[in-house]
Amino acid sequence: MARRHRKKSKKYLGSRSWGAGNIKNRRNKGSKGGKGYAGSHKHKWSYIVKYEPDHFGKSGFVPPRRERLKEINLWGINKMIQGGKFSKDGSGKFVVELKGYKILGSGKLDFPAFIKASAFSKCAAGKIKSFGGDAKLE
Repeated sequence: MARRHRKKSKKYLGSRSWGAGNIKNRRNKGSKGGKGYAGSHKHKWSYIVKYEPDHFGKSGFVPPRRERLKEINLWGINKMIQGGKFSKDGSGKFVVELKGYKILGSGKLDFPAFIKASAFSKCAAGKIKSFGGDAKLE
C-alpha cells in the first residue's frame, strides 16, 4: 500500500533552514536566553512564577548543632587499662579521663577506677561503684 505521509527529512530537503526561520535561530544556548536556570530572576521570571513558585526563598528550620558524645563501654575501658593506657593514683585506683565520651554499662571492670567523663548511663555508674571505683561528670 502506498504511504500518504511524507517524511519530514524529505519534506525539508532543499529548504536551507528546515522551518527554523533564519539560520542563526537554532544555534547554541544564546537563542534560548541562556542555559538552565540562567535568567530565572530576570527574563525567565514568568516561567518561575508559573511553574516553580517555590524555587526561590527559604523555608523550614535548621536546629542549632548539638555536640554528639562518643560512646565507650566498660569492657572497652577495661581493655584500655590492661593495655597500659591509664596510670594509677596514690590510692591504687586507675585514673581514666574521657572528655567527650558517654560511658555505657556493657561489660565489667577488673580494676577499681576513677572515671571522669562527660556522661554516664545509670547502669555504668552503678557498675563502676560496685567494682570499687568512682564516676564523676566533667
